[in-house]
Amino acid sequence: MEIDELNGLQSGLIRIGTFSSVATHWLSNIIKEFQKDYPNIDYELLLGDYTEIEEWILEGRVDCGFLRLPTHPELETIFLEQDKLLAIIPKNHHLADCEKFPVSALCDEPFMLLEKGAKAEVSEIFERCGLTPKVHFTTWDDYAIMSMVESELGISILPQLILKRIPYKIIAKELNVPAYRNIGLALRSKKTASLAVKRFIEYLEYR
Repeated sequence: MEIDELNGLQSGLIRIGTFSSVATHWLSNIIKEFQKDYPNIDYELLLGDYTEIEEWILEGRVDCGFLRLPTHPELETIFLEQDKLLAIIPKNHHLADCEKFPVSALCDEPFMLLEKGAKAEVSEIFERCGLTPKVHFTTWDDYAIMSMVESELGISILPQLILKRIPYKIIAKELNVPAYRNIGLALRSKKTASLAVKRFIEYLEYR
């Protein structure tokens, strides 16, 4: 059995469900370090929203997935990071110099909503504050939203993680009502996971 396990790390496939900000900014670093020790492991990355990734893990379509926590009660999770949600405005916006962006001001102009399916954190912010934004555009593509905000078609809220190393001329502001999403890794069971997945989990710190 031990020989089988060692052979399992000579080759193998790890299937990972992820969303774009984690795929862009975390996974490359994790996989780079993992590959130094296990160069023969292959990867399959499936990009989706939280609901899709949750379903893929439950169905066995992926071995593990990055998700917003809390998630489905049947899944085991590892908390990784709290990711701040920030207001995104064009460079020459009249509130560009404000210290913290008032949540109420998000309803004063067209809003670009990052959402697909259920479980989106942005809608929860408005619900919590009893506000209704003028949603003109809804997508699950962070970069499409940044481009539209840059073109002064509206404003948005995006997670801090996706805003690293971006080419768009936009400003990110903290909200006057702090908002976060908790990101974690989920899988059906750590105990029954393949040896490659168990080892992969040990490399999450390299994100």
